[in-house]
Amino acid sequence: MRRIQSRFTHTITLRVRDNQLYGHPSPADFPAALTHWRKLRRLTKKALSEAMGFDPSYISHVESGRYPASEEFARLAEQKLSSAGELWRSWQAAPHSRSTPAGGGELFVDLDHAELRYHNGTYTASMRRRVVNGGNEPVTRYLARISVDRHPGRPELSNELYRNHPLTWERLNLTATCDGEPMVWVAKHDRDSFKEVWLSFENENSMFPLYPGQSASLEYSYVVGSDQWGQWFQRAIRLPTRAVSVELRFPASLEPGVWGTETSTTAAAVPLRSAIQRQEEDGEVSFTWHTIDPPIGARYRLEWRWRSNPEHDAEARPALRTASDRMRAAGIVQEGQEILARTAQPFRLPEEAKQAEEVVGQLHRAVQRVRDHHHFGKGMGLAAPQIGVDRAAAVVLPPNPDAATVLLLNPVIISESSETDSQYEGCLSFFDVRGLVPRSRRIEVEHTKPDGSTTITVFTDALARLVAHEVDHLHGVTYKDRMAEGVSPIPVEEYRGTGTSWSYDRSTVTTSPAEE
Repeated sequence: MRRIQSRFTHTITLRVRDNQLYGHPSPADFPAALTHWRKLRRLTKKALSEAMGFDPSYISHVESGRYPASEEFARLAEQKLSSAGELWRSWQAAPHSRSTPAGGGELFVDLDHAELRYHNGTYTASMRRRVVNGGNEPVTRYLARISVDRHPGRPELSNELYRNHPLTWERLNLTATCDGEPMVWVAKHDRDSFKEVWLSFENENSMFPLYPGQSASLEYSYVVGSDQWGQWFQRAIRLPTRAVSVELRFPASLEPGVWGTETSTTAAAVPLRSAIQRQEEDGEVSFTWHTIDPPIGARYRLEWRWRSNPEHDAEARPALRTASDRMRAAGIVQEGQEILARTAQPFRLPEEAKQAEEVVGQLHRAVQRVRDHHHFGKGMGLAAPQIGVDRAAAVVLPPNPDAATVLLLNPVIISESSETDSQYEGCLSFFDVRGLVPRSRRIEVEHTKPDGSTTITVFTDALARLVAHEVDHLHGVTYKDRMAEGVSPIPVEEYRGTGTSWSYDRSTVTTSPAEE
């Protein structure tokens, strides 16, 4: 036997068996081992998936390394491929197999896979969870939740919609199985846009409780029309979970764009920590994402838009002709709305820390939507009133893409330098024009942290301009109010600085008479 280093990242062992030369992956490389033994047994992914009772796409994801293999999957693979224990040893050697779920002694989820498919105006959601009873008593039911929001960030529209057209069980057409056995279900909560249902481990013919130490595959699905489903999909971690994966499937003709954010009970929304993978085949585009060992309370939200703006997209308009049209489509309140002209309500912190977290999460999601419409070379900011929320919160993305996002709660500018300059600014609430605005090059801002403490932060030049713009919004002021007398905004078509950073030099600076 001899060893060589392959062009892959794992080591290959060559040995002679039955007068043939076979390559064997290193013990800890389960995806490569699975591929090796599947090909050795001359099985396609579809044939192996049928033998194991898994979807063919799941086999592909495990072999590519996008999804981790569950313990049940590894045991079944060993059984069906007869690798003399090599597959099982390979899975055991992988880092994930040595971790144990948090909250031992409880029901936990080995694998949570969700798929959402859109076709001809209808969304079909399919959930598959491999659950394990780590407790001491049999489990007889499982709680599932269904929540929809047609107009994220605009509760008044969603409330009116579901009040007049509530989500119904008949239209949902909920079905559920446990290891292939149909499950009966009982409604726990039945609200206009939110449902909770107990999936029972029984049907009219038998009972199949989940006993301690046993595992089972739960699958349930339901359908919702695009008239009731907004363009977002969220997974919330409520049980100890080893791995979560999500797959979105859309017609390629819609030219879909997908992004995502992560939030928790203690942190504001941030972009997903790992990239969403895109693949196109046979006229359909799939977007897949997964994570390992998610914390309890984490929420993973994926959102999308149709770039082709087809007529069967419920959000479609004849055309998004102007820059303001695009911002309006992204959910930004436009000029003329009363909320932009008044001072936003401050947060009482730390008592309202939870409310502040929710508003900041809405701002981050709106930023993602806006950035899908426009590239911001100068950085950007967004204040809560601009998404219809009357609270004193704003986020600012600095011009440097590697710099941290600035979070502002109850901000007040307490000091400004006399040294100023004038630069053109844009505003998402009237994005068809740009205005030449004089601002201080250095400002000091007092703002509140979620724990209720206050801090003072100094901002200079471009970041000072961005922050001042958003603080103004929280006090009912727009940049038009800051422009010099007799100066008017210019059409965005005449502006030549789109996509570039502001420049700062002495020629742009003015000083007060006292400093001349």
